[in-house]
Amino acid sequence: MSRIHDALKKAEEERASRRLDSRESSLADLSAIGKSTPGDVLLPEVEDAGPLAALEAEKGDEQLTVDTLKSKVRRVKWNPNLKTMLFFGPESYALGTEEFRTLRSRLYGLRDMQPLRTILITSASPGDGKSFIAANLAQILVQQPGRRVLLIDADLRWSRLHLSLGTPTAPGLTEYLEGEADELTVMQRGPLENLFFIAGGRHAANPSELIANGRLKNLIQQVSPLFDWVILDSPPAMAVSDPRVLSDTCDGVLLVVAADQGPYEIIQKTSQQFKGKRMLGVVLNRAEARKSYSYKYYGYYQGGDEKGRKHKRKG
Repeated sequence: MSRIHDALKKAEEERASRRLDSRESSLADLSAIGKSTPGDVLLPEVEDAGPLAALEAEKGDEQLTVDTLKSKVRRVKWNPNLKTMLFFGPESYALGTEEFRTLRSRLYGLRDMQPLRTILITSASPGDGKSFIAANLAQILVQQPGRRVLLIDADLRWSRLHLSLGTPTAPGLTEYLEGEADELTVMQRGPLENLFFIAGGRHAANPSELIANGRLKNLIQQVSPLFDWVILDSPPAMAVSDPRVLSDTCDGVLLVVAADQGPYEIIQKTSQQFKGKRMLGVVLNRAEARKSYSYKYYGYYQGGDEKGRKHKRKG
């Protein structure tokens, strides 16, 4: 019995020794990770850490991280459609621009009450003007000094933002979601400082599956800390299921409704698609200019009509 006891004791000591060696080896690996250089591939098991995560780890100071981001993202010549892209032209108070300033102010008011950084722009039906609203909202947001905005064309069924902005369409979101490109590769910059853009990319044969594969959520998590606002343009909510999936990655949803589309009924039906989501509000698009108070006010303020000019002379 003594020999059996000694043998069991010796076996237990050997197992304890092996566990200790294994633990010391693991600690040594962790120590090596802490002392590694940025180029080392150390954690392959971490899912899609991405180059932006490496930038954040490498640069502790936020400004240095942003500078590095700008140096990595390609600058592309844009040829925007000045009839629909309101803030690329010389007229800062062109028709329609003041409404976007009001929208910007209201979004900042909502942000004061609870976290708001990523916004999904959708519509009830095709043709309501959601892409027009998304693009110009992004433009007015970067008019404020130091504000960085990322605009993403997430309408993989019919991406159109690149046409309005006059930019290349690929590589874009499709290439990222299919794992063919990283975050920095699909981003581009144009003439407006601090406005970044991810186009839709090539036509996707399976947009619903791509949207739901988890990489979009990872993209938002990677890039949102580097931007003040992230704006996503999505397909119409009544037509497909993509907007509901996209809303899971965003802090709020902004619904665009055309003024001539019977808005009350459509708003009610579309809002039901986002139960449990944070609805920020509704943007009424294509309202007649003569009914807009802001147009009358700025015409008066700038002396744009005879009454305004008479009032100025009297003053």
